[in-house]
Amino acid sequence: MTKKLLFVVLIALVASIALMAADVSGKWTFEQQGRNGSQTVTLNLKADGGTLTGTVSGGMGRGGNADQEISDGKVDGNNISFAVKREFNGNTFVITYKGTVDGDTIKLDVTRPGRGGGDPMTTTVTAKRATT
Repeated sequence: MTKKLLFVVLIALVASIALMAADVSGKWTFEQQGRNGSQTVTLNLKADGGTLTGTVSGGMGRGGNADQEISDGKVDGNNISFAVKREFNGNTFVITYKGTVDGDTIKLDVTRPGRGGGDPMTTTVTAKRATT
C-alpha cells in the first residue's frame, strides 16, 4: 500500500511540475532597433520538458532574415534561455537570450559580443506571442 501511495504522489508531483512550466511553444515577435531603423525579429520556439528548440529570424540587416537554429535551449518554470550562432562579414559570434515568460509576453535580455572585442552589450526586449 505504501509503495502504491508513493507512486501516486510521485506521478502527481511530476504532473504538477509539468503544468507549472511556461507555455513557451509557438511563434513570438519583437522589434529591435538597428542601423536601418526598427526590425522585426521572429522566434519560433518548441518546448519539450526542460529542453527548448527552435529558430530565430530577422534583426540582422541584409541576409539576417534566414532562420537561425537555437542551441543550448532550456526551460525552467517560467525562465527560458538559449543561444544563436550568427555569421557576419566572415566572423562568427554567439548571441544569448535569457528571459521570463508571463502569459503571452516574454521579457528577454539579449546579449551580443562587443564590437572589436569590447564588452558585451545587453538589451532588454519584450516579445509578444504572435496570433497568426
